[in-house]
Amino acid sequence: MSSIRHHLTELHRAGHDRKLTDLRIEPNLSGKAVRPAAVLIAVTERADDDRGGPGVLLIERPAKMRTHGGQVAFPGGAIDPGETPIQAALREAHEEIALPLSKVHVIGETDGYRTGTGYAITPVLATVPPDLPLRANPAEVDEWFEVPLRYALDPANHEQRELFWRGRMRSFIEFHWEGHRIWGATAGMLANLSRRLRWQEHVS
Repeated sequence: MSSIRHHLTELHRAGHDRKLTDLRIEPNLSGKAVRPAAVLIAVTERADDDRGGPGVLLIERPAKMRTHGGQVAFPGGAIDPGETPIQAALREAHEEIALPLSKVHVIGETDGYRTGTGYAITPVLATVPPDLPLRANPAEVDEWFEVPLRYALDPANHEQRELFWRGRMRSFIEFHWEGHRIWGATAGMLANLSRRLRWQEHVS
């Protein structure tokens, strides 16, 4: 087992033994029934001294998409009937960026996140080898990229923002990495993961 996988596994287990009351969640502003979905938080097993250490894989949706066009997200999508969240997250990651499922080491589910657009998302934490030959599915993904995990989980990088949407103010987190704007549900799930793992207590 790689050191980063072992470390995340231990933090995940210890974190989920604790009760947290300050996790982020959004009110459902869609007017529709909540729809179950799952995403894969895939962490690369990259050495700490190599290109910024472990990273998290993110995708950018094509601007032409009817919903969430141009937004940064985790690989993922709706859960099909009969699927578990883990199965759905892995299927979507394979469809969207050709992630080889045999290379994914699932650590476990983490805190669910309800979005303003009516999705109840289950994030699935996992590790993957670095530098896999991934390919973006052009129908769903413009590009994929990697953000250093240390940067993505650092609360100092999480800026609080507000916007007026569907008749009310919406509060969200936003941060940027190499020209990419990471915000909304994706940033919110990373903020929750940082709290759950107490990430900043375990990095220098």
